[in-house]
Amino acid sequence: MIARAQDGLLLAARLLLAAALLPTGIARALNVSGFALTLAGAGVPAPNTVATLAVVVQVFGPLALIVGVLPRITGVALAGFAALTAVLLHAFWQFSGPAAAAERTLMLADFGLAGGFLIYALTGPGAWSWQGWRAGTAGRPVAKSASKASAKGGAKASANSNRPRRAKAA
Repeated sequence: MIARAQDGLLLAARLLLAAALLPTGIARALNVSGFALTLAGAGVPAPNTVATLAVVVQVFGPLALIVGVLPRITGVALAGFAALTAVLLHAFWQFSGPAAAAERTLMLADFGLAGGFLIYALTGPGAWSWQGWRAGTAGRPVAKSASKASAKGGAKASANSNRPRRAKAA
């Protein structure tokens, strides 16, 4: 029961994290040149190349996140993307007043996303994912770990092996 709840929460977390990036990624994919102009205005070198790479990460990363494929690579790549976006596009120190507060909030939100992606990279996608399906654990209750079972069985076996055997009466 607890394993199913954990898998359900991991799926919900993956969907929420993907929802933070995928709509913007699709919008940027539909207007890569406009995004490149935004990056050029922020002083990013090679804005066309960076915009194209950002769109690829921002569209295919969340899709990989939803499906639960390559969690470590996906999580680390999306965390790096979110942190880089926070620093490059939300430089609050260049603003003053309410604009600075808004940019600082957006920067901290991007850092929060980066943290969520790193947690995903560490915990993995759970059983309700491509990885869980390939491992054969999707939809099945998790069995007791082999170490607990062998520790219990091993203790009985070692206790029985030290006893002298009685000779059977004929």
